[in-house]
Order: sequence, then C-alpha cells, then structure tokens
Amino acid sequence: MILCNLSDCDKYRNISPLLACALDYLNNYNADTFTPGSVEIGNGVTVKSEEVGLLPREHARLEAHRQYIDIHVPIKAVETIGWANCADLRLVQEAYNADKDIIFYGDMAQCLLHVRPGQIAIFFPEDAHAPNIGLGKHRKLCIKIPVQ
Repeated sequence: MILCNLSDCDKYRNISPLLACALDYLNNYNADTFTPGSVEIGNGVTVKSEEVGLLPREHARLEAHRQYIDIHVPIKAVETIGWANCADLRLVQEAYNADKDIIFYGDMAQCLLHVRPGQIAIFFPEDAHAPNIGLGKHRKLCIKIPVQ
C-alpha cells in the first residue's frame, strides 16, 4: 500500500508501465470536469469516476483484488479507508469471485488511512481495503490497473 501526495507520486512510476499510465492521467486530470462514469485510458487501465455515500466504519467491508491494483483518489472530501494485509485475515465473508475480481472479509481493518484531496492511496493485491468510510457524500476516482 502506498499513501502519498499526488505531487510526490512520480517516484512510483517504475513499478509498472500501467501504473505510470495511471499517474500520467492523474497529473493531467482536472477535477472541474468530473463526470460520473467509467473510461478506459489504455491497456486495460480503467478510471471510474464515482459520487458515493460514505459509510460508518462498522459498515465498511474489507475487500481485495487479485487481478488489479486500485488507486483511490478523493476529489471532494477526505476519504477514510481501512487497511489490512490479506495474509493476516481469517474471516472470509464472501469467497473470491473471479468474474468480479473481488473477495470480502469480515475482519476489522488493522489501520485507517485519511486520504485527502491531492493525495492518492494505491492498493496492491496483498492489500485488503475498506473504502468510503465517513459521513455524507464524496467524489472520487478509482483507477483499476491490471496486474502484469
């Protein structure tokens, strides 16, 4: 898991060419043009623009993906995201669904991240995350990067 300011993310470009593609997109993104929906920006990298209701911590479930890296980018407000290492989790709430590339856990997050606008949180397949914790609504981008 990586949490950083968008202005500091260039040092992570060499992790993967597809991650570099996503970071290029973010460096050129204009939040004033926010429109809910999904768009592929190249080579299977997808940007989902979402306006979602935030959940109380106890309702936010840990999820993980095997085929994708997620980048969460809050646009409008702070997004709190729970985190845990998948290897430490024991309570599978919904078994892995290969078609949707998701597994849900009933364990509690090991820590909470408070991701502010101007920051990004990158979650790898070993990182379970419980997004959208808080009060009210917010706007965010969720970028899905295929694991190579």
